Formats: sequence, C-alpha cells, structure tokens
Amino acid sequence: MKPAMETAAEENTEQSQERKVNSRAEMEIGRYHWMYPGSKNHQYHPVPTLGDRASPLSSPGCFECCIKCLGGVPYASLVATILCFSGVALFCGCGHVALAGTVAILEQHFSTNTSDHALLSEVIQLMQYVIYGIASFFFLYGIILLAEGFYTTSAVKELHGEFKTTACGRCISGMFVFLTYVLGVAWLGVFGFSAVPVFMFYNIWSTCEVIKSPQTNGTAGVEQICVDIRQYGIIPWNAFPGKICGSALENICNTNEFYMSYHLFIVACAGAGATVIALLIYMMATTYNYAVLKFKSREDCCTKF
Repeated sequence: MKPAMETAAEENTEQSQERKVNSRAEMEIGRYHWMYPGSKNHQYHPVPTLGDRASPLSSPGCFECCIKCLGGVPYASLVATILCFSGVALFCGCGHVALAGTVAILEQHFSTNTSDHALLSEVIQLMQYVIYGIASFFFLYGIILLAEGFYTTSAVKELHGEFKTTACGRCISGMFVFLTYVLGVAWLGVFGFSAVPVFMFYNIWSTCEVIKSPQTNGTAGVEQICVDIRQYGIIPWNAFPGKICGSALENICNTNEFYMSYHLFIVACAGAGATVIALLIYMMATTYNYAVLKFKSREDCCTKF
C-alpha cells in the first residue's frame, strides 16, 4: 500500500488538472460570447423524438375539410338564389319577346291604324325597359342575400371561430327582411298581372279550336264565331277592325307570332311564380338570420354583465 502522503499528492494533482480543464473551457465559452454577443440569449431546444411527433393520421384530411365546408353553406339561401335567377330570367327573357310578338299581332290584325294603338306601343316599350332593370336588380339582390346568408349562418361561426354582432349588422339584416317582404308582395302582383295575357291568348286559342271542331255547322256558323280584343281594354273601342271572326281568326292562330307569344307568356308566368316561391324562401331565411343575430346580441350582452 502507498503511503498516505503520496495518495494525497496524487489526488491534489488530479483536482488541479480538472480545474485547468474547466477554466480553459470557461475561457473558450467567454471568448465565443465576446465575439458573438447575440449568442448569449440563444436557447437550444431539444430535438423531438419520433414519439413526440404528431402522427399524420391525427390531422384532418381532405374529406373532413370538405364536410366542414359543406356544413357552412346556407342551403335555403342557395336554393332560393338559384330559383330566383331562373324565374327572373324566364320572366324577363320570355316576357320581352312575347310583348314584341303581341304588338306585331295587334298591328297586323286587330288595329291597322297606328294612332289607335300608339299608347299601347309606348307602354309595351316602357315595360321592356323595366324588364331590363328588373333583371339587373334581382341579379345583384340575389347575390347580396346569398352573401348575407353565408355570413349570418351558425355554421360559419363554427368555421371561423368567434361570432360577433354589431348594431349596424343587425340593422342591415332587418332591412333585408323588410325589403324581401315588400318585394314578395310586389311579385305577387306581377304574377297576377302576367296571368292576364295568358288568359287572353287562351281565349283566342280556344275559340280557334271551336272553329276547327267538326261540330261547327257550315260556313255561316264559323263566320259568327269572333274574338273582340277591345273588350280587354288594351285598344280603344274606335279601333278598326278590333274584332276578327271565322277563318280570319283561324289564320291568326296558325301564325308563328301567335304560337310563340302564347307559349312565351305561359313560360313568363311560370317564371314569375318561381320568383314568388324564391322570395318566400328568402323571407324565411332572412327572418331566421335576423333572429339569430338578435339572439346572439342578447347573449353577448348577458355574458358581459
């Protein structure tokens, strides 16, 4: 065994060597920090292991994202918009062409004097310009209501997080409710008005069918079957001839202008009916959206206090 003095000397030698190594390492670290001051605040983060990483299966896939996006679509407003666009397009397009055909029939057969139907021609021309305005207005209004449905549905709240309402937003939503109700009542009148030319053309067509029927007794009986356009009030009573009878009336029913105008007025009336249905759906959607905004604003006020 070594003496105690030698053992103590060896331990002191090892400790002094460790101090030198530590002091040298500290000097190197201090020198590095002096040369690169920004490295003093640098933090080293441990590299995550494979167990700490998120699995790719845990992240939502394309199918889940599509389902979430489809849940944010206001289907009522979307259906109403498609129906409104289709109805307005049918009413405006078919009504414009049918009015032009009606003027041609009146000028050629029922009112040969231009002064007798001058007022009617001006009214029809004005109605055609109104049709242009109706088509443009409802195209814009349908897009606005669809956007309002997207941004007020409860599904959007789930997609975009916190849902806040303002007094201005509630006021705009209430204005849409009121305007949609007014437009719905107005289009009920338009729908009833569009049925008038259908009724007139149907009477003329049914009279022509009576003339063509084999039960008609001879030429004298055919010539006694007449249609008087003056009784509908669209041309004055002094218009000439104003009344068409017999074979002349049958020839009118066989013309392309009558055939096209009659069927186009039917389609225009159907388009007006589709627009009325679309506005009814809009009424329910806008009323619901306004109720959601109103309820949410009261809930926010309650949570504040």
